[in-house]
Amino acid sequence: MSVVAPPRSSCAPHSPDASQAEKPVADLNLRLLCRDCKDQVPNIVEDFSAGDLICGNCGLVLGNRIIDTRSEWRTFSNSDENSLDPSRVGAVSDPFFGAEGQIDSTAISYRDGGSGRARELSRAHARVVNQKSEAALTQAFRLIHTMGERISLSKVVLDSAKQLFKKADEERTLRSRPLEAVIAACLYIACHEQHVNRTFKEICALTKVSKKEIGKCYKALQHLMEHPAQAATLDSHINRFASLMEMHPEVSRAAVLVTARVTDLGILAGKSPITQVASCLFFVSCMSSDPKPARYIAEVSGCTEPTLKNAYRLLYDSRVELAKDLVLPRGIEALPMP
Repeated sequence: MSVVAPPRSSCAPHSPDASQAEKPVADLNLRLLCRDCKDQVPNIVEDFSAGDLICGNCGLVLGNRIIDTRSEWRTFSNSDENSLDPSRVGAVSDPFFGAEGQIDSTAISYRDGGSGRARELSRAHARVVNQKSEAALTQAFRLIHTMGERISLSKVVLDSAKQLFKKADEERTLRSRPLEAVIAACLYIACHEQHVNRTFKEICALTKVSKKEIGKCYKALQHLMEHPAQAATLDSHINRFASLMEMHPEVSRAAVLVTARVTDLGILAGKSPITQVASCLFFVSCMSSDPKPARYIAEVSGCTEPTLKNAYRLLYDSRVELAKDLVLPRGIEALPMP
């Protein structure tokens, strides 16, 4: 193989008359020529399987050990579908499948052109790997993903719930429980571990199972928790509910202050945290420039309207002390009679 550089174009001697004439541009490209053919239009073939560079006209080997610089993409799609599937080594490995630290996400299709070999390979693979258990896990993980998206849970929370469900499935302690109840309990525990504020009612609303059944599954799975469950603070619930109802930030800050005073005075002692948050939000919202109806606040927070109004009645009796130093447009006079 010879590398031939094209001759440089000669330039005319410098003269005053040719000062404005265009200078020819030199061709600096290198061309590979066969030393036998010496054809100016070479026909060079790269044989990557052998690693050779061959002249297509005379067959002379111009170079060996040629490195393949093309991409490594391969296609594993069915040739009958005529689709381009640039996958390197097949499907992405899933860390939630496999046993004893091994990852096995292999799936063998039955479609092989009618030869029947793919079916035999699939049956042999099913004997080695417990394919039924993987199918059950896949169905459960799909349901976890669907239920989590309905309440806007992040991928970190969903992965934590999947890991917890896999541990419970390996222990075989909740095989007799309904699948939705176990998944709801896993989601509730994952929310607590990742410090995501979701109430028990919100999780129960995702399923058709009773709260009692979900509570039993939650108690049975508590020993699998990596960190002890911590109850969400009232401030976090206030900020989330206020954001869902598009309340002004000053309303949210005032509700946090009122909730702290209610806790110190023990006005709503014995009430659930959601009832306390909903009643304080309604109390402050009535004094704001954009008051929200009690039915709307109860629906967003997850409590009933009569429960909210009963708690508001207790707040109304201490309205002077609770609304002290609050800077709101309408003031304490705008509070409705319970």
